[in-house]
Amino acid sequence: MTPEPIHIVGGGLAGSEAAWQAAEAGVPVILHEMRPNRSTEAHQTQDLAELVCSNSFRSDDAETNAVGLLHQEMRRLGSLILREADRHQVPAGGALAVDRDGFAQAVTAALEAHPLVTILREEVAGLPPEGWGPTILATGPLTSPALAEAVRGLTGEGELAFFDAIAPIVHRDTIDMTKAWFQSRYDKAGPGGTGADYINCPLTREGYEAFIAALVAGEKTSFKEWEASTPYFDGCLPIEVMAERGAETLRWGPMKPVGLTNPHDPEVKPYAIVQLRQDNALGTLFNMVGFQTKLKHGEQVRIFRSIPGLERADFARLGGLHRNTYLNSPKLLDQELRLRLRPQLRFAGQITGCEGYVESAAVGLMTGRFAAAEQTGIPVTLPPETTAIGALIRHITGGHIAAEEEGGPTPEKPRSFQPMNVNFGLFPLLDRAPKAPDGKRLRGSEKALARKRAMTERARAELGAWLGESVREAAE
Repeated sequence: MTPEPIHIVGGGLAGSEAAWQAAEAGVPVILHEMRPNRSTEAHQTQDLAELVCSNSFRSDDAETNAVGLLHQEMRRLGSLILREADRHQVPAGGALAVDRDGFAQAVTAALEAHPLVTILREEVAGLPPEGWGPTILATGPLTSPALAEAVRGLTGEGELAFFDAIAPIVHRDTIDMTKAWFQSRYDKAGPGGTGADYINCPLTREGYEAFIAALVAGEKTSFKEWEASTPYFDGCLPIEVMAERGAETLRWGPMKPVGLTNPHDPEVKPYAIVQLRQDNALGTLFNMVGFQTKLKHGEQVRIFRSIPGLERADFARLGGLHRNTYLNSPKLLDQELRLRLRPQLRFAGQITGCEGYVESAAVGLMTGRFAAAEQTGIPVTLPPETTAIGALIRHITGGHIAAEEEGGPTPEKPRSFQPMNVNFGLFPLLDRAPKAPDGKRLRGSEKALARKRAMTERARAELGAWLGESVREAAE
């Protein structure tokens, strides 16, 4: 018998991945996407899985980086998002970055061609009807106001939100390469790269100090009164907010001058460096790395053109700010990402309180698998919390920072749940500290690297065991 279809609301990274996973498991999917009938403040196209901020999926290092490990796990789980990211990668040093248009168009084409996926271009303005049966809400941080209000009314929870920002994109042929140059930090090639993947613009000390002063003094986007208390997400702070935290903050962040040598003046070490990363396969567009901003558009053009090499920059897109919405997931969702008050509803992606493209898609991947298993009568087994994907789900469903109240955290009394990227701090501790080949204790950076490698080795082994167990249960 054909299983009852799963409805998925939202065609972003999480919804697209959830749809693919469920359909690949043999369950029909109806994917509801409101664009182009209704757009958002950040989207530009009607493509599914559109990347609205950076074009980077961050580090692809699966040995010592938690997000790189998550990439590897998702590939093993048949991720559509990682498949198309790999096919549409552009040079980005050690990161996995993609041609954003080619990537989104390929994801859209794959889902349109799948025989078990039906795509409806319509807005779901309230809670899904009870008659829909199993439903996944993957509407992301830019959930439409009507649906956000309906969820808030059902749960009785006040809205949780934070501000996120977008970096500008520059036309490559308007960058002055007599002042700028191509190089990756420490000449690291990375996936699909050459070791010369970023455009670098150098600043002297005087130039940097003038730039910081301009950022702090520049006219910013104003907030509505009800938005005044909304925090920023620390992983994506506007550059002017970073500048306000101290004159040297940017030099220790996105403008750090390490691992780079200016071929135009190799004897002089730049005081700070602005990097631009390729944004499309043609290499005609480059985005300003870490330069997400809430400066008004006219101020962006004026201030960013003060950077050497960008004096005549033509911007394909200027930076912006948008408000993201997410759930108090540890209180509202169970371990299978079902709404406790209405278990037919599951949530996926950034609305659950994960942060980042890859994390959003990973949660969508597991939500699609959970829903498909339930529809086909296969026992649902959670991924081990020692894996990147398992640690991420554990965090958003209750394994986050312990409550300060006596007795520790409970679903009803979690402590300050905040959006978070995957990181090794979410993983259980190792049973024993790794040692050097000669048996001696490691210290400093060697100890930290060995610990990360041991965690990734454990994660790979336990993911393999979990996958084998899941296959046996499905066969039975």
